[in-house]
Parts: sequence; structure tokens; C-alpha cells
Amino acid sequence: MKRITTITCMATAAVLLTACSSKPETAYETTKVERGNISTSVTATGTIEPVTSVEVGTQVSGIVSHIYVDYNSVVTAGQVIAELDRTNLISELETSRANLTSAQSSLQYQEANYNRYKQLYDKGLISANDFEQARLSYVQAQQQVTTARQSVKRAETNLGYATITSPINGVVLSKAVEEGQTVAASFSTPTLFTIAQDLTDMRVIADIDEADIGDVREGQRVSFTVDAFPDDVFQGAVTQVRQQPTTESNVVTYEVVISAPNADLKLKPGLTANVTIFTLEKNNVLTVAAKALRFSPNEALIAEDESIEGSDAPNKLWVRKGKVFKAIPVEIGVTNGTLTEIVSGIDAGTEVLADMVFGEVEEETAQENSNPFMPKRPGSNNKKK
Repeated sequence: MKRITTITCMATAAVLLTACSSKPETAYETTKVERGNISTSVTATGTIEPVTSVEVGTQVSGIVSHIYVDYNSVVTAGQVIAELDRTNLISELETSRANLTSAQSSLQYQEANYNRYKQLYDKGLISANDFEQARLSYVQAQQQVTTARQSVKRAETNLGYATITSPINGVVLSKAVEEGQTVAASFSTPTLFTIAQDLTDMRVIADIDEADIGDVREGQRVSFTVDAFPDDVFQGAVTQVRQQPTTESNVVTYEVVISAPNADLKLKPGLTANVTIFTLEKNNVLTVAAKALRFSPNEALIAEDESIEGSDAPNKLWVRKGKVFKAIPVEIGVTNGTLTEIVSGIDAGTEVLADMVFGEVEEETAQENSNPFMPKRPGSNNKKK
């Protein structure tokens, strides 16, 4: 609550220039120390996305033979969602198995040959060089069998990749292929589907300016709106402040992750959120207008019969009791620039001085009196009576 009280004071410099002998009135604006809430906030924009989403691809190339899901399909972990043509993959598996059989046959021969050469070498009937050659051929045959087994295993795995299953329980957000389309996995894994795990648990990725990121902490309350539902205010909390900066057009921002419960499924992936992060919140505390702490009576402008009782305290509020201006030392807490918390030193309801307002002096009249060459206002009397 503000109240204006007036007293007579010495003339100001502006009034002295008018050569007016009367003193202008000075008004003191007052405010009360009251209980209230102090808060500061940071605003930003962000994008809504699922907390967990998986891009499902394929590690083998081929033609998509069957697709069993569509957009918004609900899937479970392990559910078959697509299949690739298996003709070439089955052929590769059969070839690998044939190579394994051949390698095993060769190993049997080389093992028997090695045993014969060993017996002859032990009796001194062949040279060491012939024996080492037989041993080398046997070792190489063992390695070929091992390689052939790995080829069979790889071919079986690739054949399994032809059946594409969902890795998580969720909802299909996107489908990038159709039946009959060829996918190539030569250089990178192509994305076939994007599956969101739980659309009732979303999050907002907000970009916070470098000037504001220092005040943002995990656990702070957040409210945000989306254009799709302008009348709804959604609530969340800061869950992560990422350290990696992003620079665009010389503007540095940091990503902040905000929880966004979505039980009614109003929030959709990709919506733009207008975010307000409450970096400071103190409720039901003693507060006063911040400018009251900056106020100080000017000895040169008070009346001759008034006095000042000052204080050396770094923070003080001023009250006016009769003709005495008295300073009350106070201990302050947090501030948001408009309101400041009062920790101790003064009681709620106390009326304190906040500002000084001089009596009105008509600017145009002052200009006319100080400059005779200025044009007169329309309708004014240019002649003295």
C-alpha cells in the first residue's frame, strides 16, 4: 500500500531558476512492510519429446516383405513389426554350412596325415621338414574349421535380423518404409521405425541463455504452455542441467531437461513449449518494496524544524514520526529487484518511507519565465494586467 504525505521544504534548483519566492511542497511516498511471496523466473522455449524413444533399424540389406504395424500402433517388447525377404540370407547360410562341412572333412584328412607323418618321423624315416609341413597343414585345417563355424554363426545371425522386433513396450511414432521397399545397410543402419516407450511421461528440452543458466538448478518448479492448448498451464520440474553448450549466431545456450507428466496425452512429441522456470521462490515471508531500502532523507530538503536520526547499519528502513526521520536497521534476505525479504529488525504492518516527490512546477511556465523568446501557448495571456 502506498501513501503520499506532504510537507514544506526548501526550493529546488528548477524552482530557483524561476525566481519564485514561495517554497514547493515535497511529498513522501510510503509503503508497508507486509507478508508476501518473493519469486524470480527464467523464460525460454523448448521442445516436447518422449523420455525414452528408440529408433529401430536393420543391420542387413534386403527387400521389406511384410510390415505388421503402422503409425500410433501399440507394441510390446519382442513383438514382430516387420520382416525382410530371406531368400539371399538363407542362401548365404546354406553356403556357409557347406563350407563348414568341407573344412571339417579337410581337417579329418590332415589330422590322419599328421599322425602318419609323426610315426614316420619318430622312426627317423622322414625328414623334419616333411613332418613340419604335415603339422602346419593340420593346424591350418583346424583354423579353417573355426573360420567356417564363425561364418555359419554370422549367417544365422543375419537371417535372424530379417525378422525385426520391437525392443521396448511403446507406441510407433514414425514409419520410414513400406512393403516392397529395398533397404541398404552397407554404410549405416537405416531407421525403419521410431518407437516411444511411454507417452504419459514426456519431457521438455529447453534452451536457456548463458546469462540465466547460473540460476537454474535441478528440482526447481517449472510451468509451461503450448500453442495447441493456450488455456492450459502444465507443471513440471527441472531434472537435468546439461553442461554441453550450443552456439548459434554467437548466442550460447544450454539444454535443460524438464519433466512433463502427460496423463491425459495432450502433450505430443515435437510441440513447442513456452517455459517459465522459477529460480527463486519464498512464500509467506516479511517483504518490503526494494526501493524503500534505497531511500534516504536529504538534509538539504527537509524543513528547518525537522530532524534526522540516522544509523550506520548497511541496510535500514526509514520511518517518519512527527517531525523526526528515524532509521531502523534491518537484516535482509533474498530479493527479486521489486520486493526484498526482511529477516529481522522491523514488524509487519510498519509504514516506511519509499520515495520523495517534489511539488509540481509547470514545465512550460518555467520555460516561458526563463526564456522571453519562447513562443507563448495558445490561449495564454501575453500581457501583464
